[in-house]
Amino acid sequence: MRRADRLFQIVQRLRGGRLTTAARLAEELEVSERTIYRDIADLQSTGVPIDGEAGVGYVMEEGYDLPPLMFTRNEIVALVAGARLIKAWGGASMARGAEEALIKIETVLPEAERARARAVSVHALGWEMTDDLRARIDEIEAAVEARQRLSLVYRDEARAGSTRVVRPLGLWFWGKVWTLVAWCELRKDFRMFRLDRMEEIAPGLRFRPEPDKSLSAFYRQMELRGGGRAERH
Repeated sequence: MRRADRLFQIVQRLRGGRLTTAARLAEELEVSERTIYRDIADLQSTGVPIDGEAGVGYVMEEGYDLPPLMFTRNEIVALVAGARLIKAWGGASMARGAEEALIKIETVLPEAERARARAVSVHALGWEMTDDLRARIDEIEAAVEARQRLSLVYRDEARAGSTRVVRPLGLWFWGKVWTLVAWCELRKDFRMFRLDRMEEIAPGLRFRPEPDKSLSAFYRQMELRGGGRAERH
């Protein structure tokens, strides 16, 4: 977690006059108590009205607030619905991030907009999501960001198995099905692999971006094919 995000989280947890110990904050934010003491001292030095001391706990004066965010009704619906969808169908880290986002959205909105957020009627249930699939989404998303090759043991629609080394470029969600867009080093072309057909996955060597093996090149190839989809397995 970035330090700026951690400071924001500390403020959120101390709002409303609730006494909270440094030990509890450290546990929730997965840092040391020493880090919490330092962060609180920095917040106090910038004028955030936090009172308390080590071993007793900290509390923030009621009435202190962050500047409200202003969203239109459609923006609120989009934010809340999107976060709920990711919470239901995303990876484990994505789901936790979506939950935190929902908390932040509701916390910083003015009361009228807060009521709108609570009233959003779009919901999602990820009954078909397993812990293994959620972990796989997170692992692949991290590999995309790190530009790290992946070795896959994969079975296609006919259940034929193969081992591939790919350059992961992006994740696509088709409604209940996640696919990986990748450059396949075996086929020397773009391919889309369903995550639920990956039997094994292992990280490999990092790769340098190449224009002809990028996500932009994939999109151009799709356009040249008349909008058709890349080969899926």
